[in-house]
Amino acid sequence: MAFIYAKTAAGRREIEDRGLRLAPALRSVLLLVDGQRDEHELSQMAQGLRAPGDVLVQLASLELIEAVGGSAEIKPALPVTTQLGDDPLRYQQLRDWMAESVRKHLGLKGYLIQLKIERSKTAVALEQLWPELAGALGKAKSPAFATRWLEETRALVLG
Repeated sequence: MAFIYAKTAAGRREIEDRGLRLAPALRSVLLLVDGQRDEHELSQMAQGLRAPGDVLVQLASLELIEAVGGSAEIKPALPVTTQLGDDPLRYQQLRDWMAESVRKHLGLKGYLIQLKIERSKTAVALEQLWPELAGALGKAKSPAFATRWLEETRALVLG
């Protein structure tokens, strides 16, 4: 059974006030916890952020997240290419969306992320940048903005 995690009230407060001064990778994973993703998906995304392997355990021990449900069927996280297929137009659309987000919301602060986007040759490589870009947007704008950006990006991918 895979558990689905959501932020606790303390987790939502931490996003707002940064009182615990979490390590950047832990904070980024905390931003990704939304009550929709299971532990497998979160762990996979956490790897892209170079978060510790036990990041969910650490966040749970700090009482920032909690298991809110589970699923008897464990479905592997599908790479974006499954959603995009081999359509280069949709891949380019996602790439342009991400690059424009960096230019518009991060400016020079997003230079390194912009380079990673430019070097990405596959939709999977772009997907692996989502947590990093969302973390940067959360820091520059707000956590709520980063969450909205992730939702809009998923909507773009799903068509």
